[in-house]
Amino acid sequence: MKYLFLLLLLGFAARTNAQNMLQQLFDSHETFKEKALTERRFTHKDIIPLLNAAKASFEVKQVGTSTEGRSLHMVKIGTGPTNVLLWSQMHGDEATATMAIFDLFRFFSASNDAFDDLRKEILEKTTLYFVPMLNPDGAEAWTRRTALGIDMNRDALRLQTPEGQLLKSLQQSIQPTFAFNLHDQEPRYSAGKTKNLATISFLATAYNEAREVNDVRKRSMQLIVSLNRNLQQFIPNQVGRFSDEFEPRAFGDNIQKWGSSLVLIESGGYTNDPEKQKIRRLNYVALLSGLHTIASESYAKEAIEDYETIPENGRSLFDLIIRNVTVIKNNKPILMDIAINRRELAVFNRPEKWYVRGTVEELGDCSVFFGTQEIDATGLRLETDVKMGSKADFILKSAKGVVTYKIENGWVK
Repeated sequence: MKYLFLLLLLGFAARTNAQNMLQQLFDSHETFKEKALTERRFTHKDIIPLLNAAKASFEVKQVGTSTEGRSLHMVKIGTGPTNVLLWSQMHGDEATATMAIFDLFRFFSASNDAFDDLRKEILEKTTLYFVPMLNPDGAEAWTRRTALGIDMNRDALRLQTPEGQLLKSLQQSIQPTFAFNLHDQEPRYSAGKTKNLATISFLATAYNEAREVNDVRKRSMQLIVSLNRNLQQFIPNQVGRFSDEFEPRAFGDNIQKWGSSLVLIESGGYTNDPEKQKIRRLNYVALLSGLHTIASESYAKEAIEDYETIPENGRSLFDLIIRNVTVIKNNKPILMDIAINRRELAVFNRPEKWYVRGTVEELGDCSVFFGTQEIDATGLRLETDVKMGSKADFILKSAKGVVTYKIENGWVK
């Protein structure tokens, strides 16, 4: 009994120490945050000065050239035996993790603080290879695809893009034990069929149609179990699991097949975080804690059954749902719900480059969906017509004609 009590006490102490370290990392982000990057729509020219500055601390070299001639760089940090390859922005408009990577560069270049032991363990036991912006042409145009019009993450077999060719070449030459494929996902995914946003989602990609689990994929699952537990401290019930349906053209699935334990991290949505600065912080914590888990090999104790308990991403959320409103159609009152999303749309040949449009995306019975924001419009009327795809501009009035809510471009005023 005493032995069991001692084991429980030691386990509790270990968990407490881990939670304290995670909280310290979370709190440290403002210190190490790269101040030159404050919003998502930065481009290749914005990161070149940062890469040049990193040369003072790390090995930085050009490893390729994009379709339109922009340089592709890799940053090497550490001297340990376990190789880890991390890349971001293979889709040009998915920049959250890129910001976090530059935060990591500032973290690893620092010293003489509370994180010296953590840095030492990571950098003596691993060698880290970062490609911060794999698709700079896509970043320039703020689009998913490369300048060839090809989705690079569907080019792992044909290798028609120079950027995809580079990624395979790096994986084959470095032979990383672990690989991190860093993305942004649709910000309205839910963690399961709930009202909770999937702020971060993980995937241990499948390497065949049967979705079998070999030692390589098992390590991915074990690491994700650890990462999920770590992030629950900061975003409880807001971590999702991406579908592991096999995609034979994707780099994640193939890199798993080529022998590197692949962890895909998707940055989703977080309330009142349009530039994803809060999610950037979560990436910073997740990556550092994940690298520490790799360095210490503590992932090996995790049960892969716990991977399956992470809720799979759902499609249950809208930005705004107006419930139980009476809409006048053909001079008759119709009770319905109105679901609205506020989407970013590109603008060409204008300096602002993008704008947000609130659009009606569902009408009728929306009881199976959740709104990040909801209005109970019971007893209220909408006297103008509303249609699917229409701009979300309307007024909700009481039965006496008193204006109760104004909806302007999908926002409640």
